[in-house]
Amino acid sequence: MTEVEIRPLNPAGLPAPTGNYTHGTLVTGGSRTVFVSGQVPWRDEAGHLPEDFDAQCRLVWRNVLAVLAEAGMGVRNLAKVTTYLSDRRYREANSRIRAEVLGDHTPAITIIITDIYAEEWLLEIEAVAVGD
Repeated sequence: MTEVEIRPLNPAGLPAPTGNYTHGTLVTGGSRTVFVSGQVPWRDEAGHLPEDFDAQCRLVWRNVLAVLAEAGMGVRNLAKVTTYLSDRRYREANSRIRAEVLGDHTPAITIIITDIYAEEWLLEIEAVAVGD
């Protein structure tokens, strides 16, 4: 079995990405693909829904990582991440927390400002991961 490689694609004619993302992602050698449904800030272990964005964002990332772990994958397997924000004012906090979670890994990223299914949820994240 060929080892999976997830390589960033940043064409010279496009502006350099700012933050931890890439313009595109080339995946080679992968034989397993995981599609992570939109994860939301379900209530934490104590049954509480955090009200602030940072806490909700960390909770959502915890959920995304739990789905990946169930498939034997992790952050390095992420090829594409789509984040839905309920308000434009959360862009910077979202980028900061995403950078903490992803480290130096740079998957393809899309951020959409939109309504979220439940009013108390401030974001939702879906992802695609590839493994060997």
